[in-house]
This record gives sequence, structure tokens and C-alpha cells, in this order.
Amino acid sequence: MKNRLVFATNNKHKLEEISAIVGDKIEILSLNDIDCHDDIPETADTFEGNAMQKARYVKEKYGYDCFADDTGLQVEALNGAPGVYSARYAGEPADSEKNIDKLLSNLSHVDDRKAKFVTCIALIKGDEEYTFYGEIAGHIIRERRGSAGFGYDSVFVPEGYEETFAQMGEEQKNKISHRAKAVKKLSDFLNTI
Repeated sequence: MKNRLVFATNNKHKLEEISAIVGDKIEILSLNDIDCHDDIPETADTFEGNAMQKARYVKEKYGYDCFADDTGLQVEALNGAPGVYSARYAGEPADSEKNIDKLLSNLSHVDDRKAKFVTCIALIKGDEEYTFYGEIAGHIIRERRGSAGFGYDSVFVPEGYEETFAQMGEEQKNKISHRAKAVKKLSDFLNTI
């Protein structure tokens, strides 16, 4: 029988990306599919804390086995910022373009632009809780390139590549990204239980 899980997100880009990675092995429901329109809190100071907070919220309030992710960009020269604040780096409401503007401004006089994307997925299946991590190293370029993807994709070039995530397109990104690595671990795990 196919595993059925709620993915605690209303971000259609994340939903499409994860659905493409897991294929038809797992039926993924969105928050919308279970009629959850709550603004689920993310008040932890770690990726794992935020992901688990979202998964627990759905499990406790709606009763579904659930997974949630928290993803962020960590830039070495900025002491790991924007980190868990990546989505709202430039303030409320969340705005990717303003976030990128702030990031590029903060790095305008910095030569060492090493960065990494980190994803933590928290899974609650039955009474058990699990976490899965994925990360990819790279660097931040000085101007946007590419129109695919979302978030910081247009300024992040993964190690070993010359294109940004936004230039390489979904299929290539889904093979190498931080989220792809974490989702693969999740998917492999679900196939063993």
C-alpha cells in the first residue's frame, strides 16, 4: 500500500519539487488538502526545531502522519545568516526579491562568498519522530542569473557547477539539491517500513 503523508507546507514550489523527487511511491497531501489554513508557528532557532514544530502541529491538531521541512541559506561571511530566518531575511511579509537584495547588499564588499543550503525534514509516523538532513555547498554570486526556482536560487551556484539553481532547471536541481538529498533519505526510509 502506498504511504500517504501530509507535507506541512502551502509553498507550491516546495510541494512540486518534493513530489517530483519522490515520484509516485508516496502520496503527498498538502495542508490545503487536509483543510489546514493555519499559520503554523516557526519559532525555534534551529532548522530541526522549526521542522519538528510544524510536523507536531499537524499531527496533534489533524491526526495525520506528517513531514515538514525547514530550509535555509547559510553564508560563511555572515556567520551563518540568514539561516533559519532565510524566508523573512528582509522582514515581514516574506519577499524573495527583497531577501536577495539584502543578501547582495550585505555581501557587496565581501570576496569570500561561500554558502550552503541546508534542509531538515522532520517526519512523524505513528508515535515515532525522525529527522533527515541534506545540504549542498556553493557560493553566492553578485547578480541574479536565471528565472527558474525560487528563494535564493538565482544567486546560488552549487559547488562543481557554473550555473545557478535558477539556471539549471528543476530536473537538474532535483538531482543535487539540499532538499533532494533530504527527501531521498526520507523516501529511502519510508520504503523500508
